[in-house]
Amino acid sequence: MTQTLYKNFKLFDGNEFKIQEDAWFVVDNESGKIAKLGFKESPDMENAVDLKNKYVMPGLVNAHTHIMMNPQTNKLNYLSEAEVTFTALKNLKELLKSGVTYVRDCGCAFDVDIKLSRLQNEGQLDGTEIMPSGRPMSMTGGHGDFTEGLDGETTWGNLVDSQDEMRKAVRREFKLGAKNIKVMATGGVMSATDQIDDTELTEEEIATAVEEAHSKHMTVAAHAEGANGIHNAVVAGVDSIEHASYITDEDIEQVLKKGIYVSPTLIAAYTIPEYGEGKLPQYMLDKANAFIKDFYERIGACVKAGVKLTLGTDAGTPFNGFKDTAKELELLTTVGATNEQALSASVNSAKLMGIDDEYGTLEVGKVADFLVLDNDPVADVKAVQQVDKEVYKKGVKAF
Repeated sequence: MTQTLYKNFKLFDGNEFKIQEDAWFVVDNESGKIAKLGFKESPDMENAVDLKNKYVMPGLVNAHTHIMMNPQTNKLNYLSEAEVTFTALKNLKELLKSGVTYVRDCGCAFDVDIKLSRLQNEGQLDGTEIMPSGRPMSMTGGHGDFTEGLDGETTWGNLVDSQDEMRKAVRREFKLGAKNIKVMATGGVMSATDQIDDTELTEEEIATAVEEAHSKHMTVAAHAEGANGIHNAVVAGVDSIEHASYITDEDIEQVLKKGIYVSPTLIAAYTIPEYGEGKLPQYMLDKANAFIKDFYERIGACVKAGVKLTLGTDAGTPFNGFKDTAKELELLTTVGATNEQALSASVNSAKLMGIDDEYGTLEVGKVADFLVLDNDPVADVKAVQQVDKEVYKKGVKAF
C-alpha cells in the first residue's frame, strides 16, 4: 500500500470556518482517501508534496448542472446522442479544471448522464463524478418539452400528464440507474411556450414522483420558479427547490420546517442579460429582465431566514459556463450571504446528494478531492475563481 504526504499548507477543511495553519495530510493512493491529517510536524515519508504554504480547500460540489448543454451555441433541438455525449465529456473536463469534483446533473437527453456515471462506477471514466437524474419530468408543452432528436421525438423530458404516467417515468429512470429525479413544476426562462410563473405539474403528480423516488433511495429536485409551483413542490415533499425565484415567506417557513434545500442558481439569471443581448431570443431576455430583481430579493430572504442553500449553477444555460461555478459563491454574497454561508453551500450540496460521508469536507476517511489556492477563500470567496489553481481528484493532481 503506497501513500503520499501533502504538507506545508493552510487548510480550510469545510467543517470549521477558519484557516488552520501548518497542515498536512496523508493520502492512500489506492483508495484516494485521506488516511491521516495533522498540523505542525508532518511524518517523514518518501512520497511527499510540498504545497508551499498555499491554501487548501475541498473540491466544489455543484448540485445543478446540465452537462449535455453548450452555453455558447445554446443548441437544444435535433441533437444526436453522440453530440450530447461529446459535449458532456468536454464539459466534465472543464468542470474539473475549474475545481468542481462532483456534480448532480439535473436533466440530460438520452440519459447520457446515467450512462457516463455507470462508466465511472466501473472504473472506465475518471474526472468529475456524476450523480445522474436522467431525463426530467415535464408536462406536454412545458419546461422540458423542447429538445427533439433527429427523428422529431422528444429526447430530453419524459412527458407526463397524469400520476400514472409520472409513476411509470420515475420507475423507468430508476431502472436505468438515476439517483435523483428532476421534476419541472413551473415554466422557465429557456422554454418558448410558457412563462416563469406558469404552474405545470400538479401537486399530486409531484407527490407521486416523491413517493416513488423516496421508496427507492432516490431524491427529488423540483425546477420551481413561480410561487404556486414552488408551493406545490414544497407540499409534495421534494428534497430541493431549484431556483425558487418567487418563493413566498410562507413557503420559506415550510422549507425550514421540512429541511428542504434551495439551489438558487443565481448565475443562470445573471448571464442572460449580461451577455445575451442580440444573441438570444427576445423571449429569454424579456423573461430574465422581468424577474431578476425579484429573484435576487427572494433568495436574499432565504439567506436571511437561514434556509439550507446548495451550490448549484444550472451550468449549460446561456453563457453560463462550466468553468464558472465559483462565480456563484460571489453572487451569493451579493444577495446577503456571508462568506461562511457561501462556502457552506458546497458542503450542503454534498449533504443533499447523500455523499457527505466521503465528499464535501477534508477529513480522515474522506476522498482527497481538494483545491490549492494562492489566496484565502475564507477572507474572500473570489479567491476560488483563480484560473490557474491546482485541482486534485482522489489525491491525484488533475490540473
